[in-house]
Amino acid sequence: MFKKIKNVNWLCIILLLLVINTACKKTIKGETQIYPEPDPIGTYALGADVSWLTEMEAAGKKFYNAAGAQEDLLKILKDKGINTIRLRVWVNPTAGYCNTADVLAKAKRAKAMNMRLLIDFHYSDSWADPGQQNKPAAWATQDFAALKTSVYNHTVEVLTVLKTNKIVPEWVQVGNETNNGMLWNDGKASTNMKNFADLVLSGYNGVKAVNSSSKVVVHISNGYDNSLFRWIFDGLKNNGAKWDVIGMSMYPTATDWSAKNTQCLTNMTDMVSRYGSEVMICELGMPVSEAVACKAFIKDLIAKNKSLPNNKGLGVFYWEPQSYNSWSGYKLGAFDDTGKPTVAMDAFLP
Repeated sequence: MFKKIKNVNWLCIILLLLVINTACKKTIKGETQIYPEPDPIGTYALGADVSWLTEMEAAGKKFYNAAGAQEDLLKILKDKGINTIRLRVWVNPTAGYCNTADVLAKAKRAKAMNMRLLIDFHYSDSWADPGQQNKPAAWATQDFAALKTSVYNHTVEVLTVLKTNKIVPEWVQVGNETNNGMLWNDGKASTNMKNFADLVLSGYNGVKAVNSSSKVVVHISNGYDNSLFRWIFDGLKNNGAKWDVIGMSMYPTATDWSAKNTQCLTNMTDMVSRYGSEVMICELGMPVSEAVACKAFIKDLIAKNKSLPNNKGLGVFYWEPQSYNSWSGYKLGAFDDTGKPTVAMDAFLP
């Protein structure tokens, strides 16, 4: 009698364990697996550069969700699908914004929201882009050897401050829209490609010295211009520079975005096959008045970037989407005049 009851008890226990195990392995899709599904968002960067954030807040700007309720900007963006923040770094800006302390403050907020991070070194006291790559005032009289050291030291110093605060960016840009090099005239690519390559290598080595896991991005505008990209990256490769990711900017109009995106896909595909590089759209934007077209543009560009072979497409970033009422004269944001996101931001939603 005892033996029979014992066998029945063991049978019940085994059946109960099987039921519990099966239930635990069921996902909301009805599939079975041993471990929880990985977060699909974590594999692709849906980003926004919000470097103006602290300056806008200091000026009294507020941000509102679609329902009209005031919220922290990063919460609004996260609810729109944004999972990554991009922050520019200036060496010694006049007003302080985008210096190391300001970048740290914003990076802490991004980390608190569980967002990923792209750090964008301009190696300037102000804007660096295709039309201007001015040396920081403190570096203005340095010879080229000293410039390379300054690039390395500045990169290390900023990333070390972040690391001390337990913040490790996944990506770091060495230069911003360096279509013709950086730190002119010493590092102007059309004049001395070798110097530009050496500066990129200094930045690369600085990044890796602090965080070997951070991927280094070299960023060029006009992502549809294949000849420009081949000239820059052939030059960098032939002169010993190193990078992990090729970054692009895309600022089309409502009438030409489809053609530009097609050209961009051709260029992205070439960058993968020619250099084996991963590709990221570090900046994009369109006039706020063209929000519907902008949404279509972004969704299409995301799809094209994701279509690259071997998952070489890493993500896309809207540049300062929260700039509204033509903040600082900028009219390519994705928030309306009341401080709410336009339909363009819906492009980042699943």
